[in-house]
Amino acid sequence: MTSEEHPIRKRVRRARAARRRAPAAAAPAREIGADGLAPREGAQGGAFEEPRAVNPIVPPRSVAGRALLVLVAIMSFLACLSVASVSVVSDRARGWQRQIAAELTIQVSTTGTRDIDAALAKARGIAEATPGVRSAEILGPEESAGLLEPWLGSGFDPAELPIPRLISVRLDGDADLATLQRRLRDEVEGASLDDHGMWLKRLSRMSQAVTFAGLAVVGLVMAATALSVVFATRGAMAGNKEVIEVLHFVGAEDAYVAGEFQRHFLLLGLKGAGLGGFAAIALFAILSLIGGVQGPTPEEAQLRSLLGGLTVGPPAYIGSVVTVVAIAVIIAGTARFTVRRTLADIG
Repeated sequence: MTSEEHPIRKRVRRARAARRRAPAAAAPAREIGADGLAPREGAQGGAFEEPRAVNPIVPPRSVAGRALLVLVAIMSFLACLSVASVSVVSDRARGWQRQIAAELTIQVSTTGTRDIDAALAKARGIAEATPGVRSAEILGPEESAGLLEPWLGSGFDPAELPIPRLISVRLDGDADLATLQRRLRDEVEGASLDDHGMWLKRLSRMSQAVTFAGLAVVGLVMAATALSVVFATRGAMAGNKEVIEVLHFVGAEDAYVAGEFQRHFLLLGLKGAGLGGFAAIALFAILSLIGGVQGPTPEEAQLRSLLGGLTVGPPAYIGSVVTVVAIAVIIAGTARFTVRRTLADIG
């Protein structure tokens, strides 16, 4: 601040001094009509002065406001898509984990001179006798070889490779896997139990990575929205700089000015985020409707293969609503913080 008095402050001080010097009786009396309005100067009899329109601190409609509204709607749409993606991937990963955890595989090595069929039958009997096991099915040599076709192709001879024989075990509850594994190791030569733990860990890591990536995208969208609101708030304050300075110098509290901006940007945020959230929810509903198509026509089969039975669950819709509210609150809070900082600099 320089030693020279601010021009706005000087004008306000002079206006106050003039009002104090002017006697109250010198002011011309103005008749008050029945409706409480003073007659307008130069008007015909019976014409009373219209109340002045209130000039808001924040312009309600402007090109910058409409642009910010569109920007908030786009950001909200992208944030809701990220939340839905995280929800869908998490649901799919949990479903795959349940399917994998509900099955076990017993491998019986084919090396050695023992009777493989007898070893398979004994291993299946041990599995079926274990509590929590629903069924145990021995896979034929052709089925075991078919599992290797994605890596070895279809032209190899299974007899040339020591492919172990497999038993597919389905669980129906909490099975005692430690006892099952110990009995297989002690009673069946070359038998081992695979609980698919490696695949479960990979699915868990993939689900966590997608969740963190989606939340990072939502965080970036929120940060970009907040920065946009900072620039928009400063632009609105620059457009009404004289009005804000006069209010500030005549004693208006910073909370009042900040509240006006906060109310304006809260309504703008709710409107823009609501539009983006509504568009995202409509897209979720359309995708769920298309993904649930079960018709026999080739077009419906192509849709099923394209979307893979994609359905958006309730967590995605709830997350979208929460995202819309969060964006509006962040916009209002950012506007209030920016106004308070700017007024502190003026003071």
